[in-house]
Amino acid sequence: MTLHDEPFEPEVLSSDIAFHGAVWDVRDDRVRYGDGEIRRQYVAHTGAVAVIALDEDERVLLIQQYRHPIRHRDWELPAGLLDVAGEEPMHAARRELAEEADIHAEHWEHLVSAWTTPGGNDEMIHIYLATGLSEADAHDRLDEEADIRVEWVPLAVAADGVLGGRLHNGILAIGVLAAERRLRDLRREER
Repeated sequence: MTLHDEPFEPEVLSSDIAFHGAVWDVRDDRVRYGDGEIRRQYVAHTGAVAVIALDEDERVLLIQQYRHPIRHRDWELPAGLLDVAGEEPMHAARRELAEEADIHAEHWEHLVSAWTTPGGNDEMIHIYLATGLSEADAHDRLDEEADIRVEWVPLAVAADGVLGGRLHNGILAIGVLAAERRLRDLRREER
């Protein structure tokens, strides 16, 4: 059996910006649904990219930075917003890896795309596998990025951290588990 998400387009009766933010807006929609109508507020998001940077020893690059909404310095993948008009997700992923980790990659592969929190925002994140890594020029970092901590972790250890409840970032979880599956499939193909 193959499952897939299904588009559904109920009539939007009204859609207003309830709050205009510096990065994202909050929309307030009234939608005809069934025999009535529902009202939903959600973050209108630009979309984002994340990168599984994997070295020749199958170590993944993780970064740790402060995230104010959760009051934690969580472990994450290098990632960023699709906030440059017309920029393709792959190009944004290359840019973010260079900006957050000072790394370039020779080989790129799309791993997976996912809605991060479909009940509260419309963000779609595109996660890429980057290999053939080399150092890039150092970037200046501000605010939460100024004290980013970088760690190279065996991919299996990162997956154990996700499944063991020690690493809670959803994008990290999706990316690490997708990368593990991709490597497993590549090994099978080589046999």
